[in-house]
Amino acid sequence: MSDRLFENDALRFSNNIYGTLKGKIREHVLKEDLSFLNNGKSRSIVDLGAGIGQVNSWLAQAGHNITHVEPSLDMLSEAKSLHAKLNLTEQYEYFNDTIQSFATEGTFDLVCCHAVLEWLENPWLAWLKLTELVADGGYLSLMFYNIEAKRMANLVYGNFDYVNAGLKVKKKVRFSPSNPLKVSEVMNWVAASKLEIVQHSGVRVIHDYLKSPEKIDEQALIDLELRYRKLEPYRALGRYQHILLRKI
Repeated sequence: MSDRLFENDALRFSNNIYGTLKGKIREHVLKEDLSFLNNGKSRSIVDLGAGIGQVNSWLAQAGHNITHVEPSLDMLSEAKSLHAKLNLTEQYEYFNDTIQSFATEGTFDLVCCHAVLEWLENPWLAWLKLTELVADGGYLSLMFYNIEAKRMANLVYGNFDYVNAGLKVKKKVRFSPSNPLKVSEVMNWVAASKLEIVQHSGVRVIHDYLKSPEKIDEQALIDLELRYRKLEPYRALGRYQHILLRKI
């Protein structure tokens, strides 16, 4: 197994993830959890594995300065185009780099890492790097793919052979994470760090258990996703988990 870098996948990501209801739910949850940043105070933010920059663009629109780190040149090019169209280029610094090799002398008020760790061969090493980049009193916004939610959805859909095979298939699905994480494992990392949990939300706590989500009223579903994202047992069922941490 090796790290997945997603070269030449920008268009597929835009169409299959960011441009879908799943992507809209993800963005709404992140916006709600990070709404404290809309206080008029400019902060230094690094977004690692930032993709086409769709999420961090609204952070830039809120007046923050963004360091955009992305290993795929394809994704990086699309991000620059998007930010130029939004007249945000002056607020960005771009790096064609990975989490592990990204080098900087300073730290950041906010470190973002969304849907990246599950694509890495050794997410633990990336986690350590992320924690080093957070300034004292600063924040880490971590979103990761939840393997137990994937298992639950396949149980609900009756895909018992797939579950019994350990959620493994002979032919890889292009956008199915290669190394999904257990929430308990990440919580152990947090417990051993100098970070405290500020917020914890599930992402897509309802959507992935609907047989025909395309038939549901979109805004009604988003509203319910936001309402139940922090409540157990629904939070644990979120296909992704978003944990906002503060360095103490």
